Amino acid sequence: MPTRTRHGRLRAVASALAGLLLVGGAASPAHADSTRSQQWYLDAMHAEEMWKITKGKGIKVAVIDTGVDPTNPDLSGQVLDGLDLAPASRAGDEHTDYEGHGTGMAGLIAGTGAYGGGNGSFGLAPGVKILPIRVPAETEDNMGFGRPAYLAKAIRYAADAHAQVINISMGSAVTDADLTAAVKYALDRGSLIFAAVGNEAEKGNALVYPAATPGAVGVGSVGKDLRRSSFSQYGPQVDVAAPGEEMVHACGGKTGLCKSRGTSDATALASASAALIWSKHPTWTNNQVLRVMLNTIGGPTDGAKRNDSIGYGIVRPRIALQNPGDPGPADVYPLPDLKAAEKTTSPSADASASQGAGAPAKGDDTGGTASAGKDSGNSTVWVVVGVAAAGLFAAVVAAVAISRKRRRQLPPPPPPGMPMQQAPYGGWQFTQPGPGSGAGPQSGPYDHGGRQ
Repeated sequence: MPTRTRHGRLRAVASALAGLLLVGGAASPAHADSTRSQQWYLDAMHAEEMWKITKGKGIKVAVIDTGVDPTNPDLSGQVLDGLDLAPASRAGDEHTDYEGHGTGMAGLIAGTGAYGGGNGSFGLAPGVKILPIRVPAETEDNMGFGRPAYLAKAIRYAADAHAQVINISMGSAVTDADLTAAVKYALDRGSLIFAAVGNEAEKGNALVYPAATPGAVGVGSVGKDLRRSSFSQYGPQVDVAAPGEEMVHACGGKTGLCKSRGTSDATALASASAALIWSKHPTWTNNQVLRVMLNTIGGPTDGAKRNDSIGYGIVRPRIALQNPGDPGPADVYPLPDLKAAEKTTSPSADASASQGAGAPAKGDDTGGTASAGKDSGNSTVWVVVGVAAAGLFAAVVAAVAISRKRRRQLPPPPPPGMPMQQAPYGGWQFTQPGPGSGAGPQSGPYDHGGRQ
C-alpha cells in the first residue's frame, strides 16, 4: 500500500474507519542513469545473489488489486489470465488496470527489467507468474462496506487456482465472517496470504483487514534506515516488515514506470520473498515457508520477541535461502493469532461494532481480539479504545467518506548512456505523509556493506 490516498481527497473524518484503504504511495521523479540503480531495496536484499539460486520459477502469486497490465514491458510474459470482479461499468477485464496500482505491485514482485533492452525495473522474484484478480474501486462497493465480500471471493478464487502466494496490497477498515473464513480456506488449501497493514499511522492508525485477520500475514513498511516508516500502521496486526520507501517499479499508464512508497510495496516484497523460498523448496507447505521466513528474519533489537512497529522483524529471504534451518511441521501454522482466534468463542461487543460480527481480529499469543499494544519502536502507546471506538464508528457511518490515493508516474528510463530527463507527471497525485519519527533502528537485517 504506497502512501497514496488514491484518486481523490479525504472527504470526511470517517474514511480511516469505514472506507477502503487501498494503500498506495507518494511519488517523485527519478534522476539516476538507470532504473535498476534506483532500486536500493534490491541491493539491500542482495537480489542478484539470490537470483543465482532462484528467481521464483514455478511459483504463482495472485495479485488482488486494480488489475495488472500484461503489456508493460517489464511484465511481458509474466501475467496469467485471472478473474475480474469489477462491475460491468469498468472497461476491460483483469488485464485492464484502472489505477495502475496492481501493475505496480506485480512489477515489484515479478518485473523482469526487459524495458529498453534490460534497462527496466526488476521485481524481487522475476521468475514467478502473476495471477491478476481485479476488484472494484471504493466508489463501486458501497463506500468500503462491500469490500470484505469482494476480498473474500478473490481470496477463494486464488486458493482454488493454486496460487501459492496471495498478495493483497489493499484493505478495508471493516470486515466480516466471510472474509475471516476465506483466509482460513486459503490456508487450508495451501496458500500464504500477505496483506498491507495500511498507511494511516498518523491519521488514526485504525485496523485494516485482511492484514488484521487471523491467518493473514500483516506487513508493515521500513525505509533505508530500517526504521518503521512514519506512515506505516502499527499494532498487534503487524507480523513482518519489508522495504516500502522510495520504491521504483513498473506500473500502468503511459510511461509504465512509477516511484512510490507504502505498505503496499512492502507487502509485494514480502510476497516475493516467500515465492523465492518456495521455489527453492517446492515440497514445503505454506506453514513451513512462513516458519522459515520467521526463523531467518531480522528481529527487534529491544529483546522482545516482536514489537508493534515491525512485528517479528524485517524479511530476509537471502538468509532463508542460504541457511533455512528446520522448516518444522508441515501442518502447523507458525503464527499464534490463528490458534488464538479459534479459541475465541465470540467477539467482544466492541469488536462486533467496529469489525463485524463473527470476525475476530489478531490478538496476542494468549488469544482474544486485538488488544492494546505498545509501539515499542517509537516508545509511544498504541491504544485500542473500546466503547469510544464503537461510538465513533456509529457517527462515522453517518458521514462516511473515502480516502483514495493516487500516484505520480515517472518518465520511462532513457537508453543506457543517456541522461534521464525529468518529464511531467501523468495522472497520479500522492498524499505525502506528515512529519513523524519511525521506530528505533533495527540491527543488521541486511548486511549490505553499509548501503542502507
